[in-house]
Amino acid sequence: MSQHLLPFAHGAPVGSAFIRSCPEDFRVIEDLGFAPSGEGQHRMVEIEKRNMNSDRVATLLAKHVGAKRRDVGLAGLKDRFAITRQWFSVDVAGKEVVDWYELERGEHAEGEHLRVLQVHEHAKKIRKGALKGNYFQLVLRQVEGDRELLEQRLEQIRCDGAPNYFGEQRFGRGGANVARALQMFERNYRPRGRHERGLLLSAVRSEIFNQVCAKRVEAGSWNHPLVGEVYALAKSRAWFHEDEVSEEILRRIADHDIHPSAPLWGRGRLDSTGEARTFEESAVSGLGELCNGLEYAGLSQDRRALRLIPEKMSWRWLQQDDLELCFWLPSGSYATVLLREFVTPFSP
Repeated sequence: MSQHLLPFAHGAPVGSAFIRSCPEDFRVIEDLGFAPSGEGQHRMVEIEKRNMNSDRVATLLAKHVGAKRRDVGLAGLKDRFAITRQWFSVDVAGKEVVDWYELERGEHAEGEHLRVLQVHEHAKKIRKGALKGNYFQLVLRQVEGDRELLEQRLEQIRCDGAPNYFGEQRFGRGGANVARALQMFERNYRPRGRHERGLLLSAVRSEIFNQVCAKRVEAGSWNHPLVGEVYALAKSRAWFHEDEVSEEILRRIADHDIHPSAPLWGRGRLDSTGEARTFEESAVSGLGELCNGLEYAGLSQDRRALRLIPEKMSWRWLQQDDLELCFWLPSGSYATVLLREFVTPFSP
């Protein structure tokens, strides 16, 4: 389902703005949730980058120490058209000690910038997904709309959150990855290696989740439990099932401790029961080709929270009609799905 067709939880956006007018307007600081161990054969390197994607930085790090690309670890990919701070690990076993700050003086394309912030010894490689969340500092330019309504919507998002849709980045350029995955399932397309295959499968899984989430939004139950619900724990990949909706469950949902969830599709039975399972089975009834493709590919059933709650959220008006917006989001969530509940982006 195209991003612009996904239903809104709080009504249509109440304003418009330029988003990402320049990299400096979209800043991201990675929150791993753990510190370097202080010893070991790896080096944890915190990098600030501008107009560079994470894979390019990882490749430069590997080349700098004479290692293979696979010896460089990172928790997740960060936006290219942004200023981001991110941790990388490099296996330096058997390598000579290098001046990490020489990376800053290497050859970079016009507009690219790389800065080494700190380097520490660490015991093991940083694995994909091994992060707690990200802190965002965004500047929206030339915001149009009634300022009182805009601030009311921000307060609503701060208190109630937003649907935890996968962002458009998950679906490839022009959203083409789902169509390409269908071609792969039909053996009409052969992905270029394991990495592309993983991207295509991830896009299909995300599409199924978004469609189930969209139906929960339309039904008004994206932030309310159904009988037989599976609940995702906040700031965790763990989840659990309850047959009944107890007062304790309602209290924990109100406290943002747990969230209703939807399936990340794969092999096996749905973990939901009763009303929740009936809803999920109905929501995916027209997606058989996508579901079967994931099952055949060997993915197992998993879950994802339906609700996204920003933390440490604040905002302030800058000169003229520019708005600075700051918040923290858990791993796997997208700042853009929060913004879409607030304003419609102007075309650059």
